[in-house]
Order: sequence, then C-alpha cells, then structure tokens
Amino acid sequence: MAKESMKAREIKRAKLVARYAEKRMALKRIIATTNDVTEAYEAARKLQTIPKNANPIRLHNRCKITGRPKGYIRQFGLSRIQFREMASKGLIPGIRKASW
Repeated sequence: MAKESMKAREIKRAKLVARYAEKRMALKRIIATTNDVTEAYEAARKLQTIPKNANPIRLHNRCKITGRPKGYIRQFGLSRIQFREMASKGLIPGIRKASW
C-alpha cells in the first residue's frame, strides 16, 4: 500500500498538468513554428516559468486501489497484484483465469 502522501502528490500533479496544458501547448507551438528569434526566446522564457510538475512527463500511473506505481495495467487501472486478486474472485467482468 502506497503512502497517502504519494497518492495525494500524484493527484496534485494531475491537476497541475490539466491547468497548464493549454498554455504549455501554445508556448511550445510558438517555439516550434516561429521564425522570429526574439519571439521564440520569450516563449521559451515563459515556458520555464511554468511549474516543473505541470509537465505531463512527471505523471506516473498508479493503481486505483493500492497506489502501487509498478506493475500497472493501463486497461484496468490496477496493479498486477490487485488485477490477479480481483480476477480470481470474479470481480472484473469478462476476465477469467485461464486453465488448460
């Protein structure tokens, strides 16, 4: 089980990413497409003032139940351990344990 502070930190980062997403995209577009060096420089300076945690790269997928950061299965939003437990109990629709 992950610490509650780690889960909270990840949620806070997600909110920050959502808040600054449009602004980041606009500044990055200016930097990539403009021919004016000073305009690109100013856009780069503004991009640097945005908080580091507003970068989507800093987000990390975590299990919705335990908060475990490793062994994450995207399709279900669970760690491999929780996925296996829930699948064995029949709690995930359409999933059953293979046997042959």
